[in-house]
Amino acid sequence: MIKKIMVPIAFSKYSKGILDYAAGLAEPLAAELLVVNVVNKRDLEAVNKITSFGYKVDSEKYLKTIKSERRQELAKMTGPLTLPDERVSFTFLIGDPTSELLRYAVESEADMVVMGVKNKDISHMFAGSVAERMFQRCPVPIVSYRSDDIAARLRKRIYKHIIND
Repeated sequence: MIKKIMVPIAFSKYSKGILDYAAGLAEPLAAELLVVNVVNKRDLEAVNKITSFGYKVDSEKYLKTIKSERRQELAKMTGPLTLPDERVSFTFLIGDPTSELLRYAVESEADMVVMGVKNKDISHMFAGSVAERMFQRCPVPIVSYRSDDIAARLRKRIYKHIIND
């Protein structure tokens, strides 16, 4: 039985669709949505590097700003959801995105993950991405979300490259 659905959100243009799709799965199952965002440790390392050159930027302020901006964006995305507030939670993680998502999936006892993929090339759809590593290593089922525009583009490529060959 699916009780917890983890939804990694990268705040891309597809994040709202991913969240809506996951909520659509969660509602009839009476499942919780565990919305997760990972701040990549490489971004913090870059901020620290810039600071070492004398610029007035620090990782604490950067992190505080990022979290504030993302909380506001998440409030916009979750506002229209029909799930009760107590069934939707949001967690910030810091580190390597794949490692942190895998750790969180296990620690939160997620039963399913709903996420998108970024790569647009059908022949290298998962190459090098967080999604690829999640599909390889995640101990629970992963549903790969496709927006209407990505699905149409993939159908067109399949038709062109496979069906017409």
